[in-house]
Amino acid sequence: MGNSGTDLNSPGPRHIAIIMDGNGRWAARRGLSPSVGHRAGVERIRDLLSACRSRGVEALTLFAFSSENWQRPPKEVELLMTLFHSYLRKEAKRMRDEGVRLRVIGRRDRFSSRLQRAIAEAEEITCGGDQGDLVIAADYGGRWDITQAARQLAEAVAKGERSLDSIDEDAVDSQMQLADLPPVDLLVRSSGEQRISNFILWQAAYSELFFTDTLWPDFDESALDEAIEAFRQRDRRFGGRAEDDGTAVQA
Repeated sequence: MGNSGTDLNSPGPRHIAIIMDGNGRWAARRGLSPSVGHRAGVERIRDLLSACRSRGVEALTLFAFSSENWQRPPKEVELLMTLFHSYLRKEAKRMRDEGVRLRVIGRRDRFSSRLQRAIAEAEEITCGGDQGDLVIAADYGGRWDITQAARQLAEAVAKGERSLDSIDEDAVDSQMQLADLPPVDLLVRSSGEQRISNFILWQAAYSELFFTDTLWPDFDESALDEAIEAFRQRDRRFGGRAEDDGTAVQA
């Protein structure tokens, strides 16, 4: 699928994060059950990961299941957990063979022991990957991420392992879930909703946001190229201001 219209001389995003939204609506428009939409959404991940790698994206982070999603109907939650387990079991070896490192971020204690084992095994199988990172955010919330980082720093201070004065933005950043990956350059949400829903609140501080009406199961290479093209057209100043000559001056 083409990069038509994209300025190939402009740097593309190194790290893309996506809120995968619209599975239910995709199924409803076709007179299908939500389960069919969720299955189609899972299948979309494989193609998107391949497309990102071919476009030089180093890391892809997907919002699969939020902390608030436990409030959904029990049968839907059970289906999502089953699909998650199946995906891990089916895709881990393929990712290992392609050099992709898989990581799951978020709480794990509310998952079944069976799912926790599958997560650990998939991460172990792919831990040597050096061709890109796939991060799945499951039972994840941005506020939780910041809270656990603050707690870890507080515990270090209480134990005398670090001083209170040593806690700054870099210290907090070092305890966040994506600390060792490139900053999130581009945050995408499918399905037309225009909010980030408690996803990577810290990491998205300077991300470019891209909202698309495309439902997640339809988010193909063309949709990805549209998002990347929009990113390349943005003037990223990181708090500075653009002067007439195009340079950024710190505000």
